[in-house]
Amino acid sequence: MKRVVLMLSLVAALLLSACGLNGGGSKESSADGSGSKGKKTLELWQIDPGEKEKVYKEAVARFEKKHPDVKVKFLTIPNDAYKQKLSVAMSGNRAPDVFTSWGGGWLKNFVDQDKVLDITADTDKEHFNKLALDNSTYDNKVYGLPLGLSVDVIFYNKEIFKKYGLTPPKTYDEWLKVIDTLNKNDIIPLALANKTKWPGAYYFMNFASRVGGTDLFDSALHRTGKTFDDPAYVKAGELIQEMVKKKAFNSGFNGIPYDEGQSRQLMYSGKAAMMDMSLAFVNNMKEEAPDFASKLDFFIFPTVKGGKGDQTNLGASASPVWSVAKNSKNQKLATELAKEMTSTETAKAYVERTGSLTSVDGVAPKDEMGKRFYEAVSNATHLQMPYDQTLPPELAELHKDTTQAVFGLDMTPQEAAKKMEQKAKQDLKKE
Repeated sequence: MKRVVLMLSLVAALLLSACGLNGGGSKESSADGSGSKGKKTLELWQIDPGEKEKVYKEAVARFEKKHPDVKVKFLTIPNDAYKQKLSVAMSGNRAPDVFTSWGGGWLKNFVDQDKVLDITADTDKEHFNKLALDNSTYDNKVYGLPLGLSVDVIFYNKEIFKKYGLTPPKTYDEWLKVIDTLNKNDIIPLALANKTKWPGAYYFMNFASRVGGTDLFDSALHRTGKTFDDPAYVKAGELIQEMVKKKAFNSGFNGIPYDEGQSRQLMYSGKAAMMDMSLAFVNNMKEEAPDFASKLDFFIFPTVKGGKGDQTNLGASASPVWSVAKNSKNQKLATELAKEMTSTETAKAYVERTGSLTSVDGVAPKDEMGKRFYEAVSNATHLQMPYDQTLPPELAELHKDTTQAVFGLDMTPQEAAKKMEQKAKQDLKKE
C-alpha cells in the first residue's frame, strides 16, 4: 500500500512539473520545449511587425549572447488582439516575463492590480526623455522603460497633391478645400480604418486640442476646472461630423480593422491621398510597400479658426514601453532584458531602420524624413498622449465608443460629451 501511495505521489509531482504550474512566463526548461535541462526561459510579448520586430529580435539575440543560460520565447501578437490577450494572462497570473505597452492609464491599471514589477532601482532616468519616462512612472516609481516616441501626423501622397495643385493645409478651412478638390477628382481624401476605434480617436484628440488648448484634457482628467462636456469637446465632434458629411473618408470606415491593412492599401494604391496616423505607418510601409516611400510626405494637423491650440501641439505616444510582470520567476533577468530592449544600441537601430523616433536620449535620426519628425518633436510646446492610453480603462473605452458613434453619425457630439462627463464623475476624483 505504501508503495502505491509513493508511486501516486511521484506521478502527481511529475504532472504538476509537466504542466509548468510555477507561475509567470518563466520556466526551467529547454529553449525549444524539447525538455533538455539547464536553460532558463523568459517569455516576451510584443505587437510590432516588420523592421521593428527584427530590431527587437536582434536585441533579444544580444541579451541571449550575454546570458547563455537563458532562452527568450518571443511572441508577436497583432495590435488589435493584444490588449485582451494580455489582460487575460494578467488576470490568471500567467503574464509573460517582459511585455510591451503604451504606458499611461493602460499600464497603470495593471500596476494598481499589483501585476507589474517596480524597476525604479534598476532604471537610469537620464537615459530617457523625461516626458516619455513619466508616461510609465506612477507615484515616482518606474514600471516601464520606453523605447519609441511617436507623433501622429497627416501622411499624404505628394504625387497626388502635385497633380491637382494642392499644398499641405495649415488651417481647417484650407483642409476642407483640399478635401473638396480630391472628391471632385474621385480620390478618397482620407483613408480611415476605424473598427477598432483608436484611429478615429486621433482626430477627436487633435481637434479638441486645436479648439480648447493644451490644458483642456489634463484639466478634465484631474477635475481642476474643465470637464469632458466642455464646449471644445462638443466642437471637436461637430468638426468630425462635418468632415464625414463632406465625404472626407472612405465608405464603411467604421467597419474596417486597421491591422488588416486595407486603409494603408488605399494609400499605397493612390486611391486615397491622406491618412492621420502615428509614425508606425512608416514601419508598415517599409514592410508592405517600400516603393511608396518616394511618394510619402506629411504635415501637422491643421489649426481651427478661433481655437486656442496651434501646430506646436502634437498628439504623441511613448511606445513600446517594456515592463516586467511581477509574477516572473526570474525578475532580475527579465529586468535586464527590458533594459536591453531600450539600450542605446537598440534605440539606434530602431531609429535608423524603422522611420521612428526614440525615447532614449541622444539618439537622432539620420534620414531626411526622420529628421523632420525629430524637428517637429523638438519644436513642440506640448505632447498629448492618447486619451485611451491615459484615462482609466472603462472611461477610455467609452471615449472610443462615443467617438466611433460620432464618426458614424449615430450620436450627436452633445450626447457623446454628456456620456463622457457622466462617467468621468463616477471614475475620476478631484485632486
